[in-house]
Amino acid sequence: MKWNYPTPRRGDCVEELHGHKVEDPYRWMEDPDAAETKEFVDAQNTITMPYLEECSVRKQFHETLVDLFNYPKQGCPFKRGDKFYYNFNTGLQNQYVLYQQDTPDGSSEVFLDPNTFSEDGTVAIGNKAFSEDGKIMAYTVSVSGSDWRTIKFMRTDTKEELEDVLHDVKFSCLSWTHDGKGLFYNKYPKASTSDLGTETNSNIHQKLYYHRLGTPQSDDVLCLELPDEPHWMPRCEVSDCGNTLLVYISKGCEPVNKFWVHDLPDQALPDQLNFTKIVDNFDAEYDYVASKGKVMYLKTNLKADRYKLISVDLDNSSQENWKEIIPEKSSVLEWIACVRDNLLVACYMEDCVNKLYIHQLESGSLVQPVDLPPGSIVGYSGRVKDSFIYFKFMSFINPGVIYHMDLSRGESNFTAQVFKETEIKGFNSSDYVTKQIFFTSKDGTRVPMFVTHNKDIVMDGNNPTMMYGYGGFNISLTPSYSCSRMIFIKNLGGVYCMVNMRGGGEYGNDWHHAGSLAKKQNVFDDFIAAGEELYNLRYTSPSKLAIEGGSNGGLLVAACANQRPDLFGAVVCHVGVLDMYRFQKFTIGHAWMTEFGNPDKEEEWEWVKGYSPLHNIPPSGDYPAILLLTGDHDDRVVPLHSLKFIATLQHQLGADNPHPLLIRIDTKSGHGAGKPTAKRLQETADCYAFVADQVGAEWRQ
Repeated sequence: MKWNYPTPRRGDCVEELHGHKVEDPYRWMEDPDAAETKEFVDAQNTITMPYLEECSVRKQFHETLVDLFNYPKQGCPFKRGDKFYYNFNTGLQNQYVLYQQDTPDGSSEVFLDPNTFSEDGTVAIGNKAFSEDGKIMAYTVSVSGSDWRTIKFMRTDTKEELEDVLHDVKFSCLSWTHDGKGLFYNKYPKASTSDLGTETNSNIHQKLYYHRLGTPQSDDVLCLELPDEPHWMPRCEVSDCGNTLLVYISKGCEPVNKFWVHDLPDQALPDQLNFTKIVDNFDAEYDYVASKGKVMYLKTNLKADRYKLISVDLDNSSQENWKEIIPEKSSVLEWIACVRDNLLVACYMEDCVNKLYIHQLESGSLVQPVDLPPGSIVGYSGRVKDSFIYFKFMSFINPGVIYHMDLSRGESNFTAQVFKETEIKGFNSSDYVTKQIFFTSKDGTRVPMFVTHNKDIVMDGNNPTMMYGYGGFNISLTPSYSCSRMIFIKNLGGVYCMVNMRGGGEYGNDWHHAGSLAKKQNVFDDFIAAGEELYNLRYTSPSKLAIEGGSNGGLLVAACANQRPDLFGAVVCHVGVLDMYRFQKFTIGHAWMTEFGNPDKEEEWEWVKGYSPLHNIPPSGDYPAILLLTGDHDDRVVPLHSLKFIATLQHQLGADNPHPLLIRIDTKSGHGAGKPTAKRLQETADCYAFVADQVGAEWRQ
């Protein structure tokens, strides 16, 4: 098929970068508000949207997805004040609704419904924080998927909205002083445009403020600013006892931070803030878990690649006096929480699945493991003042079970009881199989992946296969349930594979560092090796193999398509980081320099030069079918990455490439968070329909 792609103007922008001339003919696309950029977006959608509508299984996939997705979805109950709350979606509501009840088993009523905020569901709730007495809830609101937030407040007894509204908020903490008079939050200088989410300016000079209820934002107290370090980001929380303010200062996405503290006399904001710097370097990460008087319990990776728990006495806080409470183990300590005043719930990752253990707080001694099948803990509630916990379990073939554990009696032999089990009509987990396979990457490293398929699969190398990956930022991929994957497996005869490459956090900091900075190519090698292993095991063949990833995972699949176009039949690239020469110049991109390096430095530019997707498109030859997806309000990975990449790809290969090279640009849509259900289902159907047409998957009942 001959494709008539748009032919946007190629400018004459040429930069000298570390002694090399670098052409950037589509530099003008970095201005999202320019008429020329908007015309290019419209021209691309004019080609892409009709094509996706005509994909052979598009209608069936979307109708089936809407039908199967229409089941009740519930989060773990949590207690604040004397009330319980939980998030719930009846099935197809665009946004989850927050409910309030007196007891977890009692009747409930709607407390806050974001579906009433807009007709199309594009206004969403972000994070929430209740005052210590539970009488007031602060919550953030985002519009059109932007990372910008507005903080609002409401009374929990009357559901009355307070007049307080806080603006210019992004990547913010929310932490109340225990006197209930106000909270700490983060604020940036005012954005450059009224249409928040479309700007590309770098987000710098974040500050920490305190807002007193009933006062205008202009009177908020500036608690911490770092004018000499514009990229550093301060966040904070108040200790469980309310007597200490804990400040964490980060300089990017690497899991390291400074750790400062300040007393809060009478559990209120003091007149002056002079922080005690417990840790004033970026050698390790420190996260507060609990406290007993002046003794703080912290989760850290200091000399512990897979994390451990330590205690620090604030009255004797030099490092030689720190105590190890739970030593580092062979598995990764993902998170740990204090409950019932003296117990710890510790979630570990063991070969990419979660395990739960209960420990004593002060001694760290193991009380008991919690018996669970292989899968993931995707939700948790339980605080130091609670004598119970709730947690939600999920796997590739288990759509979710919420467990309740009563910790009020005894010191051991606690039992997890099923509180709520998710049921989906027509779904029978026994029809499917999930396997964990370990394969050898290019340099000999042993890497795991999960493969899920029908139990009666025929291993003839002819199965449509979707391979998903991320591989970055210390983020771990764990098993989870997805209706769309099940439709791909059941109705399209597909195989779904999730690869746990280096760069993630599945095996600790060393695993992460083995796939970042100068070693980023290892991530692509792992993913390519996974595809070759699926081929060698006769699951699939290159023409039947599709790959998918988003954000850093979008970088992954685009780089792999460039490096091994012969290995893949289709590529789905969501909101990818694709211009590795300039990513650090836009919005929060500077924070990613801890992952990719700083291209403004010659040595670190050399790291990205060999894989930057925009700059390594093959000059000729067949390129796999590709569908890029982005949103006009994505202010995390701004759309210019995808726009410049698709323009370059179509210019270099479009005339002769037999496979479609397309981009889908959504409106009133961001990086993903808060996207309404209707948009998610439409987008998912488009992606799988595109893949099905490219890999020859036919619909079956």
